[in-house]
Amino acid sequence: MITKGDDYPLHQTPDPIAYTGANRNFYDRYFFNGYDRSGEVFFAAAMGIYPYVNVLDGAFSIIVDGVQHNAYGSRVMHMERLDTSVGPVAVEVVQPLKVLRVVCDDEEQRIRADVTFTARTLPHEEPRFLRRSGSQVMMDVTRMTQFGNWSGWIEVKGRRIEVSPDNFRGTRDRSWGIRGVGQADPQPNPEAGRPQFYWLWAPLNFEEFAAHYFVNDDAEGESWNSNGIILPVSDFDAPPMRSWRSHMEFKTGTRHAKSATIDFTDKSGGDWHFELTPKWHFYMRGIGYTHPHWRHGSYHGELETGYDEFSVEGVDPTDVHIQAMCDVRLTHGDKRYEGQGVLEQLIIGPHAPSGFTDMMDMAK
Repeated sequence: MITKGDDYPLHQTPDPIAYTGANRNFYDRYFFNGYDRSGEVFFAAAMGIYPYVNVLDGAFSIIVDGVQHNAYGSRVMHMERLDTSVGPVAVEVVQPLKVLRVVCDDEEQRIRADVTFTARTLPHEEPRFLRRSGSQVMMDVTRMTQFGNWSGWIEVKGRRIEVSPDNFRGTRDRSWGIRGVGQADPQPNPEAGRPQFYWLWAPLNFEEFAAHYFVNDDAEGESWNSNGIILPVSDFDAPPMRSWRSHMEFKTGTRHAKSATIDFTDKSGGDWHFELTPKWHFYMRGIGYTHPHWRHGSYHGELETGYDEFSVEGVDPTDVHIQAMCDVRLTHGDKRYEGQGVLEQLIIGPHAPSGFTDMMDMAK
């Protein structure tokens, strides 16, 4: 069960806050994204707390006019978890499970923001993630997802963007538990097998509700964790789901979706058919994921900050961890709904249903 305490980075185990423990790869993380109704402005932020290695890192990223601007920070925690600020980036829990504030103040690169997330749905606790690789635990994670509106402002190279709750929506997640942190273990893992990871995540915003879907598959395409749910915003009647599935068509020469469909079947047998049309990509390395220098939990001394930027049209297709900004159409019986959201994709190694057989072969 998720409680107010779970919005604070104080966890010791993959369980909710009531339990304590220790593991070298323990982490506690905030993630946020936000976008306007046109889908032309997109921002994201992340902050990770790594108690065992005594490191805290964070990043803020925004796409404007086809350029992704990324501000990073990493520092020694000094064993104080509630100081959730690092370099230019800070996260504040204003009201647990309802209101959170994200600040970026990179004066040198002229990237500044003060934005507040206000929940429009209750938090959703996802099924527990547990995955072993040979003799080792690769993931043992609790995660919650929540949908909301944004308010505040962002400045990028002198351009000011007003962020209003009637125009900006998004998603946040909180996760904690065990997964790779900092430098990889140099000790070989003899039974690990070939690297493989298949992950799709689709948090989708509509007027009266939000839809949430994710799936982890093994190399044969068998799901080892997945979830589908409709979360009401007000008095929308959201039935429980009994099954869910997805299908992707890939862009030639990539592992990125050209189009995607997601299908829910509710407990009464009703079908919920989502059609996702990707518009462009946000690259997750802009907030540290798979970044060659700003790897999550890596040690950078007492304090290090940094910045990079790149055109989202010029990124190599081997940069596979993305969130695709999507227009979404939902058909449910004789009803039609228009929405928007992201389709996060991270596909490494073989995946039989997609036709991938090697570490990084691309769609034909």
